[in-house]
Amino acid sequence: MLYKKSILFLTFLFALLGCEEEIPTLSDGSSEIRITAVWDSSYNSANKLIPAGNARIILVSEYGTIKAMTNSNGVLVLDNLPASNYIISVTMNHPVIDGIILTGSGTGFTLNAQEIYSDTIQLKPTASSGLVINEIYFTGPVNSTFYIYDQYIELYNSSDSVKYLDGMMIMRFSGNGDEGQKGPGADENNDGDIDGVSNIYKFPGEPGEKNYGINPKSFAVLSVDAIDHSKIISSSLDLSKSDWEFYNQFSADDINNPEVPNLINLRPEVTVDFILNINSDIIAITKGNDKNWSDGIDINDIIDAVEYQPIYDLPKTLDERLDRSFVISPAKYSGKSIQRREVGLDTNNGLFDWEIKQVPTVGFQ
Repeated sequence: MLYKKSILFLTFLFALLGCEEEIPTLSDGSSEIRITAVWDSSYNSANKLIPAGNARIILVSEYGTIKAMTNSNGVLVLDNLPASNYIISVTMNHPVIDGIILTGSGTGFTLNAQEIYSDTIQLKPTASSGLVINEIYFTGPVNSTFYIYDQYIELYNSSDSVKYLDGMMIMRFSGNGDEGQKGPGADENNDGDIDGVSNIYKFPGEPGEKNYGINPKSFAVLSVDAIDHSKIISSSLDLSKSDWEFYNQFSADDINNPEVPNLINLRPEVTVDFILNINSDIIAITKGNDKNWSDGIDINDIIDAVEYQPIYDLPKTLDERLDRSFVISPAKYSGKSIQRREVGLDTNNGLFDWEIKQVPTVGFQ
């Protein structure tokens, strides 16, 4: 009897081993990427496309972020890479014009084992207005009660003159997501309007007035609720000294700190409090000239816009004229924020411009 049981066990074991996956024939970590970066110059008629020497490159995949630089010929070769989906971003200072940044992004691609991938990325010039979204904290503190109300958006004036906020607007884009549509923040009808506005909050006054300024090289903190949240959740932030507070006058229970001036809701049908999505969202600051959100916001009215997503291979929907890539967001309820790598630096390339901060820096960097 024992002999029969042993035979049956061995038969079962051999059958089980026969079901195992075959040993892979291609080794991972054996792939290569070759990037050539060029920029379009009108200063050299003989060779319009000039190599982007010493350009900064960021390569993102599920395995993390690689930072490198091109050589003097604008070429970067990275080898021994694992198979994965990759996104590439390239940035450099304009070699001729001060204050202009050259930036470009390659199309997201899949790198297979033992494959050599080559791409040429053309950099385009961008210039900042001086007023940018500098930090966004949306994840919520470390907690087990799903508390997320200590959110804030931080603005920064990188210019040498006062920037006035009168009449400007802060917007969220989460609409325009029905089947067949391009998604939130896209120019749905190619008419120069950015579609999918879900929230609009306005600073006091009208565009062109000069009552509410941000001094040069200064910050302004815009809180969802300008209170000391650490009194509710010990790991939360004290936002009671914020510069501005989002207040929905059409909500029955939105918190309003009388010591902090308000941005008010322009959509009376939206009665819930202003809250940022803890996974992915699109945030913009506009000049405030275009108030007709239903047909989209004039792209020329948008001063700065940011799209963040939890993973790198989700579809990007924000129009590339506003940002050529997006920001990788930290985990929800992590107490982390996203912030520009260099204060006020805006190249319209979120992958390069932003990074995750382990601890939010409210009103400073």
